[in-house]
Amino acid sequence: MEETALTESVVWYASDGRARQQPVSTSKARKKTLVRRQPDRAQLIRRTAQALFLLLNIWIGTRFYFFVRFYETGGQTVWIPRPAGVEGWLPIAGLMNLKYFALTGLVPDVHPAGMFLLAAFLGMSWLARKAFCSWLCPVGTLSEWLWQGGREIFGRNFSAPRWLDIPLRGLKYLLLGFFVWAVSGMSASDIAAFIRSPYGLVADVKMLNFFRHLGGAGAIVLAVLVVSSVFVQNLWCRYLCPYGALLGLVALVSPARIQRDPGACIDCAKCANACPSLLPVDTLLSVKSAECTTCLECVTICPAEGALQLTVSRRRAIPAWVIATVVAVVFLGTVGYAKLTGHWNSAIPDAAYRELVPAADSFAHPR
Repeated sequence: MEETALTESVVWYASDGRARQQPVSTSKARKKTLVRRQPDRAQLIRRTAQALFLLLNIWIGTRFYFFVRFYETGGQTVWIPRPAGVEGWLPIAGLMNLKYFALTGLVPDVHPAGMFLLAAFLGMSWLARKAFCSWLCPVGTLSEWLWQGGREIFGRNFSAPRWLDIPLRGLKYLLLGFFVWAVSGMSASDIAAFIRSPYGLVADVKMLNFFRHLGGAGAIVLAVLVVSSVFVQNLWCRYLCPYGALLGLVALVSPARIQRDPGACIDCAKCANACPSLLPVDTLLSVKSAECTTCLECVTICPAEGALQLTVSRRRAIPAWVIATVVAVVFLGTVGYAKLTGHWNSAIPDAAYRELVPAADSFAHPR
């Protein structure tokens, strides 16, 4: 039987990242041979890390609640030492203290743990892209559970059209820009005055009280976010989280990234369909987007050996346990250093807590 010459249009990517098309004449359109990859435990490792960090935050939150209740009741309840890790929920204070340290070379003595945790998460983003978001962040974990539950119940999730998705994604950068702008205009003395004000000293208590004494408007906003997250993948993380926006910008200079080998790829597009960040992984040679969270969902689902890998500078593939190790070493190493050097706990005297905690809701934001 005589073969018919066929002309294919092959898409390739030049060094400038733009797509090019080149006609290639072949005697027959040939299918690629699938070399099936061995299953890995990437998602088991990642979800274990998510669960452990969520439990850690629940433990911290519970201890902090009892700490606050001791002072609210005038010492009538059990006293539990304040867990400094609660400052991980004060990213703006962490950003201010990081600037204070950069300006003065001094570690602040109020909310220092927030600065060290922010530095740790920034370090993770440089080493392993936005791994914090998909491996540790409790909000990211809950968001993932919500949209996965929605997919199980309703059979699908919904995504905004491209013309709407792009400006919506810009919202988190606008929020980040606002906070960076506010902090950038503060001198070291301004930061010290803010952090040492009654508002700054009990900023963590005010955060707890916001959720404990949630008003009608706050409850409606929270309910809308939760319900919407059932239908839209990573709604908060994708559109509104300024913390994720900051980590994403740092991740742009990370040497780690997902690489696709067109020779091994069988063009099944399973990777793109699995990507929680809705990235077109199946058409990219290298995933450079600030939206990539190193969740490795695309790598896990890819059936072709060597087609998708997380690598550093296009070298050897990085398995999931390495990412877990990097995350653990950076987190535990930073916390351990802060504790060993005596810079983990806030130097706020007991008398200040006795006076300020019961009246926390009355303190207004300093002008």
